[in-house]
Amino acid sequence: MRSLNLKSLRIKSVLLSSLISFCLIGMLFWAIQPSPAIPSKLSSTQRPTFFTNDSIGIALEGFAYPYPVQFLNLTIEGQPVRMGYMDIRQSDRANGRTVLLLHGRNFSGSYWQPTIQSLVTAGYRVVVPDQVGFGKSSKPDVDYSFDMLAMNTMQLLDSLNIETVDVVGHSMGGMLAVRLARLYPKRIQRVVLEAPVGLEDYRLKVPPQTIEQLQQDESLSEPAAIERFLRNFVHTWMPERDQRFVQTRVRLAQSAEYSRWTRAMARTWHMIYREPIRYELSTLTQPTLLMIGLEDRIALGRAYVSQAVAATMGNFPELSRFANQAISRSKLVEISGAGHIPHHEMPERFNQELLKFLSQS
Repeated sequence: MRSLNLKSLRIKSVLLSSLISFCLIGMLFWAIQPSPAIPSKLSSTQRPTFFTNDSIGIALEGFAYPYPVQFLNLTIEGQPVRMGYMDIRQSDRANGRTVLLLHGRNFSGSYWQPTIQSLVTAGYRVVVPDQVGFGKSSKPDVDYSFDMLAMNTMQLLDSLNIETVDVVGHSMGGMLAVRLARLYPKRIQRVVLEAPVGLEDYRLKVPPQTIEQLQQDESLSEPAAIERFLRNFVHTWMPERDQRFVQTRVRLAQSAEYSRWTRAMARTWHMIYREPIRYELSTLTQPTLLMIGLEDRIALGRAYVSQAVAATMGNFPELSRFANQAISRSKLVEISGAGHIPHHEMPERFNQELLKFLSQS
């Protein structure tokens, strides 16, 4: 009987050893297998949550620009800040003129790349600042105004020994372009307003919002929510072209300083809300080109009004015709099939109209 028990124990021991060996071999085999491939066609909103890029800083540290970025040191409300900018030119093709490109509120100077290439090829020197509060520039918690941005921009041009420029402003940048042209008429030769916001007075329809509420509403972090927001800026969403904007914002939202970025955005919302350019258009004396997308319906503060009121806002075809009448030396170009960023959606048409306008004597 004892021998049978010993034999049974040996059998159990052998079986247990075999089972352990089998499990160890299986675990080793699983460990060395490649991770399941993620289809390249999936958008960021479809990919698993672990498929994310590293965070980037709120001054877009870790995000590459198409050309080298330099910095101008400034002081605003006693705070030392840096203003990032690109300065691009080809000396062998220089025509002696400089074009200043001004970005919109939800973007930075990097999205001007196709326009920069077209202008530099035509012989222009191109200066592309990131306004303080945006892009690679500092994000101070200050009272933003278009006068402040205009003075900063003039300090940049002075530091580069540039006396006169042609200015191209998109969206919020269009508002800044109008302020520059009014404040410094001898230094701004021609003005191009691409889908400028502020052609309507948002205060007449949108109730005031607190900085805290605006900051909360700016704090998007989920890829799906960010994509829904950015889809408003183009007429036709093309993932291969537009998804990079989503990825950039997703990476930015992972920054430990994201709340500083959203607060700066909230303050610049107030700037646009308080300072419409509608009442300044008639003061422009420079030749001016208005370029808008016929499908553009962007309006500041639409989320804070009823659907009935929202439907009356952001009618860019109507607003641009008003602006064309208000500016004495203006021309209006309407681009069909484009939304709020014609230079991004229709770069060939935009660049063609831009170069033609700038070449006129």
